[in-house]
Amino acid sequence: MKLRRPGTISIQKSLAAAWALALAASSLQGQDLYFSQFHEAPMLRNPALAGIFSGDYRFQAVYRNQWNSISFPYQTGSLNMERKSTIFNSDDFLTLGLQLLYDRAGSVAMTSGHMLPVVNYHKSVSSVRSSYLSLGFFGGLVTRRLDRSKVTTNSQFDGISFNGSLPDNETFSPGYAYFDAGVGMSFNSSMGTEERHLYFIGASYHHFNRPVNAFYRNITHLPKWVLSTGLRLGLSEISHLTFHGDHILQLPYRQTILGGLYDRRLGDANNSTVLYMGLFYRMRDAVIPTIRIDLQPLNIGFSYDVTVGDAAAIARARGGFEISMSYSGFTERDNSAQYAVRCPKF
Repeated sequence: MKLRRPGTISIQKSLAAAWALALAASSLQGQDLYFSQFHEAPMLRNPALAGIFSGDYRFQAVYRNQWNSISFPYQTGSLNMERKSTIFNSDDFLTLGLQLLYDRAGSVAMTSGHMLPVVNYHKSVSSVRSSYLSLGFFGGLVTRRLDRSKVTTNSQFDGISFNGSLPDNETFSPGYAYFDAGVGMSFNSSMGTEERHLYFIGASYHHFNRPVNAFYRNITHLPKWVLSTGLRLGLSEISHLTFHGDHILQLPYRQTILGGLYDRRLGDANNSTVLYMGLFYRMRDAVIPTIRIDLQPLNIGFSYDVTVGDAAAIARARGGFEISMSYSGFTERDNSAQYAVRCPKF
């Protein structure tokens, strides 16, 4: 999959607006936003991954700054919120969530915003261990806009240079909005004694309503499949090895990212501080060293894309920097997951 993403195409002032917006429409049709720390934005991967964590609530934020070597680097942010609770004192759970996204880049300040409510139902399928089949949905509003005052066209060329006082002779809207929706399923369970090993698998189908969006002409947003998996192995009482992987299919684009993190508790068993270190690889694109520290209930992660694909020359060894933060915990209510014998977690 190309590195360029929707809403973040860089438009040089020497290009005509029609050509620039045609490029933007092409990008919008074929690609979505992504993060290297994709595991810190679970609902962006699959709405059926909402609520699969140890806790009753969680807030997660990711900020990405990509390609500072160009004049207008990509800036992308994600904020998601989840609230999980039991259903009628059973082993089933319901998670309500909200995924917010923001993206901005380019000389015309191409900006997009997403507000996507999420609902996920977790059905217990085992009476002896934490095994859950989850079905999740998201649906909400997406907005896109650009700064019309920063667009220049061939009509503004006076024979010597571009003259911003001349009319651009173009007719297009500087912004629009559409409804987007998706659905997903996942299965998560535990292995071994004392449920020390955890895993999940999932598949999601995004843009199943095929929303229409573009500045100039109507473009159907291509649907997207995401296959996700995760495995957490308990190596000892104080250390674990966690793997994550996603394969994205949004024809004609494909993208695969996978990797893992080794974590170890610092100090004795009473110390809640945990250090994670690992590496991820986005195929034919970037190697991503990652570090994270858990200061329960607050977690902070850092990663940096080292571009290795065709765009390495353009990036000039400057990839994408990301920082993530997560805050989770339990409530004091009777239906809190901390009192449940079984609950969805990873």
